[in-house]
Amino acid sequence: MNPPTEAGFTQAKPSPVQLAELSGTRYINQRTLREPGFLQSLHLAWRFLFNKPANTVPAGSIPVHELTQEALLAAPDKSLFRLGHSTLLMKLNGAFWLTDPVFSERASPFQWLGPKRFHQPPISIANLPAIKGVILSHDHFDHLDKAAILQLADKTEHFLTPTGVGDRLIAWGIAAAKVQQLAWWQSTTVDGIKFVATPAQHFSGRSLRDRDQTLWASWCILADDMRVFFSGDSGYFPGFKQIGERYGPFDLTLIETGAYDKLWPDVHMQPEESLQAHLDLRGKHLLPIHNGTFDLSLHAWYEPFERIVDLATKHGVHISTPRMGEAVDMAEPQAGQRWWLLPSTRQARQSTPSRFWQCAARAD
Repeated sequence: MNPPTEAGFTQAKPSPVQLAELSGTRYINQRTLREPGFLQSLHLAWRFLFNKPANTVPAGSIPVHELTQEALLAAPDKSLFRLGHSTLLMKLNGAFWLTDPVFSERASPFQWLGPKRFHQPPISIANLPAIKGVILSHDHFDHLDKAAILQLADKTEHFLTPTGVGDRLIAWGIAAAKVQQLAWWQSTTVDGIKFVATPAQHFSGRSLRDRDQTLWASWCILADDMRVFFSGDSGYFPGFKQIGERYGPFDLTLIETGAYDKLWPDVHMQPEESLQAHLDLRGKHLLPIHNGTFDLSLHAWYEPFERIVDLATKHGVHISTPRMGEAVDMAEPQAGQRWWLLPSTRQARQSTPSRFWQCAARAD
């Protein structure tokens, strides 16, 4: 598989995050991002509000495997549970780690407006066991849920964040002693597990006035003989190869595959790019995330699963697509069933063929 074009990328050596002084300190990527112009933005807003395809949300209930605290405590080490979107619970060295915990009904500053969950979390925060640490990738609402952070405060020992995101947590009342903030390529070790904040190509902000004032990052998680990569949000960029060279190969890559569109090509990846990122990282198993929970784009809600599974099959990549709440062995993840093929999904596939259904005929 040929990687996406890298024309215009700066092939910089790994270095601390680059800063630009623009009315204060703002974080920048290694390249200037392509973004929609004013008229494109107006057209996009109109489509989101008045002309959005019906299949961007499920017509039926998504299967969710409900979890209990007892089941989590009894789970073997190196177990992973997908709780939704980019929220994953990992059991490493006998302790639990949680990525980008979002448990609220909507990924929005308002709980009466904005993208609503397709499904409830497999377990509530109240029923979670003690959490050794929360790992945050950036401050967007579908990754940083203030209500969840405050509920997790008393049962979580550590909060690992990119630079600036931890300041938000402290301002919300999280004890400063619990918060560690890292720039790109910086690392910390907690109970024998090494965490490295690595580059991503994205942006940050929770309002119209705080764009890029906090850092965004991916994470390398190195626990004894287990190496895991968590992408957070990112467009495709040469950083994946740099990370793979420094910290790969990875036993498991947790890579964004969803909420993409041709109008924002540099901040989210098309499935072809997600697969290429996995290859760049020298990953052994791929588990696609950032899908199946919120309606954040214009593609069918099930499209990311179908496209990435097709691509992985074509290129001989081991892929795992567990149901929400289903236990996964991080060392040897099961393939998973095509749980997204609800009756309504099958009907849509039959009645509305699209570019990726026509790539190749295969059995479900």
